[in-house]
Amino acid sequence: MATTYLTQEGYEKLKNEIAFMKTEKRQEVAERLREALDGGPLGVDADGEVEAARNASAFVEGRIHYLQGVLSDVEIVETVSEADVVQIGTRVTIEDEEGNVETYTIVGKVEADPLEGRISNVSPCGSALLGHSEGDKVDVLAPGGVFSVKILEIG
Repeated sequence: MATTYLTQEGYEKLKNEIAFMKTEKRQEVAERLREALDGGPLGVDADGEVEAARNASAFVEGRIHYLQGVLSDVEIVETVSEADVVQIGTRVTIEDEEGNVETYTIVGKVEADPLEGRISNVSPCGSALLGHSEGDKVDVLAPGGVFSVKILEIG
């Protein structure tokens, strides 16, 4: 698996999720499956509940496996407040061709959440911004076509 870039905050969040999944969530799903297999008050819906409980168990185990893989080769990146160029961990303020101004933090793909202002270093915009400085005009090759942004501020 390729190196995963995470901030310290993202690393802690994933470690906490694994701990939660291995303990509380596994127990919750095991209890749900046990109740479904015992028949309980479900009657004719018992087969459906057993199937749903097994699916929930498979999801939990799959998520644990995925998170362990992500954390097996991780590089912690520091949030960079002083930088000359955009890199993973920097906050960058950009302006698009229509004059819309947005501020993003460049993070690894596992932590990306555009609605929270965190874009991936491998996203079209994130990868295009990497290595550029304040004042640079950057062309972004996105699925909808090419658009340009200007870097207003880094940091």
